[in-house]
Amino acid sequence: MSLTEPIVLASQSPRRKQLLEQAGIPFEIKVVPTDEDFPPDLPIPEIPVYIARNKALAVKTILSQPKTILAADTVVVLHGKIIGKPKDREDAINILSALSGQSHEVITGVVLLDGEKERSFEKTTKVHFLPISKQQIEYYVDHFKPYDKAGAYAIQEWIGAVAIDSIEGCFYNVMGLPVSEIVKLLKL
Repeated sequence: MSLTEPIVLASQSPRRKQLLEQAGIPFEIKVVPTDEDFPPDLPIPEIPVYIARNKALAVKTILSQPKTILAADTVVVLHGKIIGKPKDREDAINILSALSGQSHEVITGVVLLDGEKERSFEKTTKVHFLPISKQQIEYYVDHFKPYDKAGAYAIQEWIGAVAIDSIEGCFYNVMGLPVSEIVKLLKL
């Protein structure tokens, strides 16, 4: 595996950083605050790609020389509705209560910009939650503070071990980055 120079990760996500490190992909982080709004008629699977594209294009404007830019965005979808990041403790508890005993989808949109060439895709993983008690939900929220996570949880934390019955698809996609697909795109 070799890249002649590091790619630019257009994300502050510690999970995406960790996954690229695990895969041995050299990178540097550059982030430009980006509006995460999207057209109301956009089909749900296209929304994270749309947001990721905006993140990549925003970073492209601040680079002094062309570099390969990787951007991603993850959404959680329950019964056809996007569940965002919780606003506060009460919202996190409400989100996890809604996910309890249900199946939902985690969709990550990925955009790789290389000069004028764009490659993009979305990856969907289905996650099946066991029923979880209010006490378990409050424990998780109070100890892990999942306020920066779509769907108010991280699969690799305590709640993943005790509340997730099964997944259909890529585990790392639920963490926020389908790494094996990135490696294929980069031809590593």
